[in-house]
Amino acid sequence: MPRNQFERMMFALMTVIITVHAYVFYSLYVVNGSTLMSVTGESSVLGAVNAMGGVYMLGRNLPIWAVVIIEFILAYTLEITVGSPMSFKLACKVFDPRETHPVLFETAIICATVGIMCPAMSFLAAFLYYPYYAGFNIFTFLANWIKLVCFNFPFAFFSQLFFIQPLIRTCFKAVFRRKAETAQAVKA
Repeated sequence: MPRNQFERMMFALMTVIITVHAYVFYSLYVVNGSTLMSVTGESSVLGAVNAMGGVYMLGRNLPIWAVVIIEFILAYTLEITVGSPMSFKLACKVFDPRETHPVLFETAIICATVGIMCPAMSFLAAFLYYPYYAGFNIFTFLANWIKLVCFNFPFAFFSQLFFIQPLIRTCFKAVFRRKAETAQAVKA
């Protein structure tokens, strides 16, 4: 898969673009959709978000595009600095990449990434979406964090393992194979 720093950054970028959109959709529609609709009386989640003036984040209502951008920046930074390097090291502690079948090793990396990124991003989300209008309480914050991990982990695990990572790996191989084939054709 990625062989140098540029390719690792592009792989992470592709992953985070898909993942952030999936999680914003999951959070708004699946986890909070019925609550948003019942509070506003709207018949759709998007209508409820619009009626509220946006998504509640950092003590105010922000448009969905701003929520996506904020989460994208945080997720990409976390993935590049912590998620990817640590997940590879964790997978290498369990499996030798030279002796392990690539599918098994990639699966170990995916599982390690979910194990690192889900609690980390849920921690950031607990901070971003905390109900600041009620005042800050560390126990409420920690309870919200644990609740978010419980909601997000199953979705993160199954979506990354069976949908997002296979899609990203297929796209990545298609994009970077052409680059490698072009470089080999020039050498020949």
